[in-house]
Parts: sequence; C-alpha cells; structure tokens
Amino acid sequence: MANPRVFLDLNIGCEPAGRIVIELFSDSTPKTAENFRALCTGEKGIGKNGKPLHYKGTTFHRVIPRSMFIGGDIIEGNELGGESIYGDSFADENFGFDVMKVVQKVGSIAGFTSKLVIVANCGQLS
Repeated sequence: MANPRVFLDLNIGCEPAGRIVIELFSDSTPKTAENFRALCTGEKGIGKNGKPLHYKGTTFHRVIPRSMFIGGDIIEGNELGGESIYGDSFADENFGFDVMKVVQKVGSIAGFTSKLVIVANCGQLS
C-alpha cells in the first residue's frame, strides 16, 4: 500500500502562495504519519483544549530562508503549545535518527557548527 500524501495550501497574507504536497511515511512512522494526516484533514474534530485538531488557519511562526519553516502549533501558534490526535503528545518514532541527534548537538541557531562534522565513510548498501 502506498504511503498517504497530504497537502498544505499556503497564503502570504491574503495572497495564495501555492501548494506543498507531503508524502507521509506511514510504513516507518505510523503514529506520526497518522497524526499529521488527521491534522491535515481535521477529521478528529475538537481537541481537549477546545480548539480544532486541524492545521487549517494555523501559521508558520518561524521562517529561515533557504533552510526551514516551522509551524503546526494548533493551540498557541508559537511552538510553545500543541496537541496531537492522541492527546498532548506521544512517543517519538524517530527510528534511526540517533546520529542526527548527536550531530545537532554541535550545531547552532545560525547554522554554524562548533566542531567539524565529517563524512568518515560512505558507499552503497544492498
């Protein structure tokens, strides 16, 4: 079965900016994918905080050009609040991301590293 795909139609102010289509990896992170999918459709209704479990109308509260933008806080709109379809939160499904966590520790908000991060070896896996 194919992974589900969702979309986000974005506006800058009141002007349409375009559509982002996202494939959700439900095969490897099923709870995370289902949470994101349901928050895109809004099918779960109202959360325990009394606000819609839906991304529609939420904002991106942080934008770093050529790097990332962050949004999705359906409660506070500022990364300090949030709710999932499962309640306040649920266990991370970040299998295989241990290396990324180690690398992030030498990074900074400006994108510079405090130590060199070097590709020590590489190749193709079969």
